[in-house]
Amino acid sequence: MTDPRTTVVVITYNRRPELLRTLGRLAALPERPRVIVTDNGSTDGTAEAVARHHPDVRLLRPGRNLGAVGRNLAVREVRTPYVAFCDDDSWWAPGSLAGAADLLDRNPALGSVTARIVVEPGGTEDPIVRELRDSPVPGPSWLPGPALGSFLAAATVLRTDAFRTAGGFHPRLWLGGEEELLAADLAADGWWLTYADHLTVHHQASAVRDVTLRRRHGIRNTLWFTWLRRPAGPALRRTLNLARTVPRDTASLLAFAEAAAALPWILRERRVLPREVESRLRLLEPAQRTSTARRYTG
Repeated sequence: MTDPRTTVVVITYNRRPELLRTLGRLAALPERPRVIVTDNGSTDGTAEAVARHHPDVRLLRPGRNLGAVGRNLAVREVRTPYVAFCDDDSWWAPGSLAGAADLLDRNPALGSVTARIVVEPGGTEDPIVRELRDSPVPGPSWLPGPALGSFLAAATVLRTDAFRTAGGFHPRLWLGGEEELLAADLAADGWWLTYADHLTVHHQASAVRDVTLRRRHGIRNTLWFTWLRRPAGPALRRTLNLARTVPRDTASLLAFAEAAAALPWILRERRVLPREVESRLRLLEPAQRTSTARRYTG
């Protein structure tokens, strides 16, 4: 079986062994998707190894670390109706790309499909899966799964045109919770996001990561999204909740300082979400406050 409907986009930075494992897994998929890799300025021979071992992969080398914007760069070259994102330490299970494309084919108002995430090497479900499966967001009767307020990039297939129209990932957010802003803008454009329990992505977290920097960016980006899109009351509630619950250390302090320093451009770009989208996000607030999968740790 081959399936020409979906292109897989991978961003990477200095994770040559993990990326080669992921590309090997993708090459073995029955769908045989086209794969585009954006190498965000790796210095460990990643680009050379991809060119040598996977010559069919389209390799982009912007020369610097673009973070999530490396995905935007790759999507410019996508010619298929759907694009699947994949991290360099994760890979799609056989048949899942075709299954996501089938759902998007059958439901023209569906903008994205997020798969179940299995953590390797143990084969256990990621804790976030329970929250996706039990999402409190109401959806239309035709929706093939639970409606979501956001998605996880490494486990999601999106409509290429919807991604482009929404503007892709915001260049200022870089990495760390960068999906929330894009998901809200997709919903504001009229697209529905769903979770599909029968589709699977495997994730074997790389040991090569700065978890403290990722936490700092995650807190900052949550604040930026909240201030850019939420009304004043919900924005204040979420800001105060973060201030009470994040670790009291230098990383959290720097995250709040970076977020506050950006207020001039935040105010210039602020655009409050439509009422119906905001109502969905409010339903997610209790789960966000009690979630064990979304805690800012590291």
